[in-house]
Amino acid sequence: MNILIVDDERLIVKGLTQSLEQNGYTVYAAFDGKQALNMISTEKIDFILLDIMLPEIDGITVCKKVREKKDIPIIMLTAKDDYIDKVLGLEFGADDYVTKPFHTRELIARINAVYRRYTNKKSEEELIVFDNISLDISKRILIKEGIEIELTAKEFDLLQTLIAAPGRVFTREKLFELVWNDFIFDTRTVDVHISNLREKLEDVPSNPKYIKTKWGVGYFFRRDSK
Repeated sequence: MNILIVDDERLIVKGLTQSLEQNGYTVYAAFDGKQALNMISTEKIDFILLDIMLPEIDGITVCKKVREKKDIPIIMLTAKDDYIDKVLGLEFGADDYVTKPFHTRELIARINAVYRRYTNKKSEEELIVFDNISLDISKRILIKEGIEIELTAKEFDLLQTLIAAPGRVFTREKLFELVWNDFIFDTRTVDVHISNLREKLEDVPSNPKYIKTKWGVGYFFRRDSK
């Protein structure tokens, strides 16, 4: 795991770096908020230890900016009595906080606990199961009754959009905007891709049980799994 320590107290950074490296982590360091944001955008960072009181850009703002673009676990490092800062940190997306001064063993335990929760959550989000259908988001694979079904990139994106919100009716215009990332829509393109997807997914494409049509509106994925 690559951990970024963001703190302007260099002795704390030095001590933490040594302890974390001894426990097998790769450590990066930033000493102000601006440097931290630059490093997060250029390096592969898996975890952030973020002090609240920082030069250039404060830790709360850094946390907010990170959350706008990336999903990286964050533990805030706070002073003993900074109750408001702790609350703000959590509201802006921090996963946990540790109060200074802290024991390194406690911090490492917190890091491991937060990262376990994070990876478990990501695993759940990346696999959608419905009846005998499994959609692996990270591998972009569709499995039906144990058999992999080959989809084009747009077919996969279309199915992912529908199956992630069962029961929600999407207009053709909305599907075109989400999948093709374009506001100048082509309803024929959506209809053709839905038809192709049904041919691959449905037992009886002319009478689909998964991808349903809301006449005059659009398409939706069946809500129940019966």
